[in-house]
Amino acid sequence: MTTWADGAVVGFDTETTGVDVDADRVVTAALVRRDSRGTAVRTWLIDPGVEIPEAAAAIHGITTSHARTFGRPSTEALEQIADALAEAARAAEPIVAYNACFDLSLLDAELRRHGLRTVPDRLGGTPLAVIDPLVLDRHLDRYRRGKRRLGDLCAHYEVAGEGLHAADVDVVATLDVLRAIARAHPQIAAMTAAELHTLQVGAHRAWATSFNEWRAGQGYEGPGAELAWPVREPALV
Repeated sequence: MTTWADGAVVGFDTETTGVDVDADRVVTAALVRRDSRGTAVRTWLIDPGVEIPEAAAAIHGITTSHARTFGRPSTEALEQIADALAEAARAAEPIVAYNACFDLSLLDAELRRHGLRTVPDRLGGTPLAVIDPLVLDRHLDRYRRGKRRLGDLCAHYEVAGEGLHAADVDVVATLDVLRAIARAHPQIAAMTAAELHTLQVGAHRAWATSFNEWRAGQGYEGPGAELAWPVREPALV
């Protein structure tokens, strides 16, 4: 049986104007394809068409002025990114993304905003297999204490994590973390991409349900964690 670990994977990450998947915009994006022959990196710098908040620029280093001067138009870049992801899916190459629900949901919202087809629309029923090291780590090592940001997982799995918060650097680190997880948990590497995708759908829902129950018990208000994975339901307009 051929497993996902035997073939190519395509890492994906974005840096954005904020963390609202329905309203914020993509500023940079990276796709990193890795197979047995090596790694190929493709990046985009995008003019999001809105001001980039100082808090976001402080994280990823892209100011409004820089994006307007050097960035590509959103419609052009988003079309290329969505086409590349759909091409990977048609080639049965899993999409690897850390906290995938954020990046994939925000990308689809951006595509709809600009009147472009979403990635699922482009696939026309072809399944999109996604692998999310965050979901896997929570599932496989659920009782480990501490935060689980990408930098935290880099430290835990002894993966180089210098220069994080640049999309291409984050993707390479995410792929390295995934490889370390697969080595630590061989049962994951032995699964097909479809089997692993299905496992993560259930694992994320179980984590989100438990997390939301904890939040409610603590008296926290707000929507809590999204139950859907890897793409949330779009907000009703």
